[in-house]
Amino acid sequence: MEEIKTREDILNNPNQSRNDSIKTILANHSAAIALLFIIIVGFILRGDIFFTYNNLMNVLMNNSFIGIIALGMTLIILTGNIDLAVGSQLALSGLIGVSVLNNTESVVLAILASIGIGALTGGLTGVSVTFFKIPSFIVTLGTMQIYRSFAQYFYNGGGVMATATNASAFTNISNYRLFGEIPMPIVYWLLVSVLMIVFVRKTAFGRHIFAVGSNERATFLAAVNVHRVKIGVFIMSGVLVAIAGVLEAARLGSMNSASSGRSYEMDAIAAVVIGGTAMSGGRGSIVGTVFGTLTIGIINNLMNLLGVPTFLVGAIKGFIIIGAVMLQKVMSKHKE
Repeated sequence: MEEIKTREDILNNPNQSRNDSIKTILANHSAAIALLFIIIVGFILRGDIFFTYNNLMNVLMNNSFIGIIALGMTLIILTGNIDLAVGSQLALSGLIGVSVLNNTESVVLAILASIGIGALTGGLTGVSVTFFKIPSFIVTLGTMQIYRSFAQYFYNGGGVMATATNASAFTNISNYRLFGEIPMPIVYWLLVSVLMIVFVRKTAFGRHIFAVGSNERATFLAAVNVHRVKIGVFIMSGVLVAIAGVLEAARLGSMNSASSGRSYEMDAIAAVVIGGTAMSGGRGSIVGTVFGTLTIGIINNLMNLLGVPTFLVGAIKGFIIIGAVMLQKVMSKHKE
C-alpha cells in the first residue's frame, strides 16, 4: 500500500513534492499544454502565415465539423466504447438530408431527416453493443462498411447537389457569417460545446456516463440503468454526427457518397485522446476534447503550410494517437 505523505515528509523532501506537483499539473492540463506547444511550434515554423486572421478562421472553420463529431465521440469513449462509423454516418445522413430538401423544398424537413437517420443508426449500434454484447469496435467496424456501401449503392457511387428552389436558405446555414466575419459552423461548434459541458457536469445522466466507464458493474449495482446510458450516448453521438453532416452539406451545397466523411473517425478519436479522455473510459472532459480538436486542426494546417506529402499525413496522425495513449498510461500510473 502506498504510504500517505505527512507534513514532515513534504518538508523533508521538497524536491519530490515539487516534482509531484509538476506531474499533477501536466496530468490535469495536458490538452491545454499540448495546444500551447503546437501553437508555439506554428509560430516558430510559419508565424508569418499561421497567425494571419484568414488562416486562423480557416483552421476553426475546417475543424468545426470534426469538433462536433468529437463531442459525441467523447461520450462514447467515456463509457469505454468506440465508434468507427461516424464518417459513414455523416455521409449517409447528409445525403438523405439533401435528397429530402430537393424533394420537399423544406429545409426543416431536411434537417430533421438527417438527425433522424443519425439517431437511428446510433441507436442500432447502442442496442447491438448493449443487448447483444458485441464489442463496439466490431459493431462499428461493420456499420462503417454498411453505411458507406448503402450510400454508394443508392447514389451510384456519386453524390447529390442541393437543387431545390430554396437551396440558398439551406446553404446559408453554414455559409452565413456572423457580424460579417465569423463563419456560422464555428458558432454552432461553440454553442454545442457549451451545452455538452453543462450536460456532462450538471445532469445525472452526464454523471452516469462517467460512472459506467469507471466501473460498469458497480454502477449497475447502484441501480443505474446502464443499458439506457450506453444506448443513449450512441444516439446522442449519432445526432451530433448528423448535425455535422447537415453543416458540411450546407457548406458545400452537396454531399458525396464516396468521399464525404472519409477518415473523420480518425480525427475525432485523435481529438478525444489528445484531449485527455482515457480509452478505457471513466475519465475525460469536453473541454479537453475542444483543445484536442484545435490541436489536431493546427497540426493539419501546419503540415499543409510546410508542404508535408499528403500520403504521410495519416502516418503522422497515427503516431500522434499512439503517443497520446502512451502518455495517458504514464499519467495514470502516476495518479495511482
